[in-house]
Amino acid sequence: MSVLPLVFTSGWASGINAYAVVLLFGILGATGVSEEVPAALQRTDVLIVAGVLFLVEAVADKVPYVDSVWDSVHTVIRPVAGGVVAALLAGHNGSLPELAAGAVGGSTALLSHLVKAGTRIAVNTSPEPASNIVLSIAEDLGVAALIAFAVFHPVAAAVIAGTLLIAGIALVIFLWSRIRRFLQRRRLRREEKRRAAAEGVVAPPG
Repeated sequence: MSVLPLVFTSGWASGINAYAVVLLFGILGATGVSEEVPAALQRTDVLIVAGVLFLVEAVADKVPYVDSVWDSVHTVIRPVAGGVVAALLAGHNGSLPELAAGAVGGSTALLSHLVKAGTRIAVNTSPEPASNIVLSIAEDLGVAALIAFAVFHPVAAAVIAGTLLIAGIALVIFLWSRIRRFLQRRRLRREEKRRAAAEGVVAPPG
């Protein structure tokens, strides 16, 4: 079970930025910094794809509303990535069955992804874009720091990841009323646009 803390931390980080997790693990393994990284994550093609997608996310994640669309698309991708990375780590370590590791990593990634997506919806209710940029940079730096820390101190990193996850869930619950109002306003705007478009189609010319 010694790999479980690393699996949990990688799952949390994958829910925030799965591409950064793959890229960081791959670099740490390829450069010889850590022997805990499976060879599959060190492959050149994996590093290139992860690097390109990380750059795309780095831009999309800092643009208001675009970040929420990006999060919606990744509702499946991040948990799957978290499960795959966790299974690879467990298989490489040999101390935790891959299926169980995948379940832990995937479920943790899903929870942290939902926290991130909910927080971004709340942030997008603010008219200024600076908060999106600051939050995105903080998330990227937090993922990088915690993954690097987890390689050498997995238990301590897992405690930090668990604390952040609980705090994030509490924050989303606290902000839920604001998020709900925002979603209702957006739904009403869409309905008004559809009605306006329909009236424009059926209205006689002139």
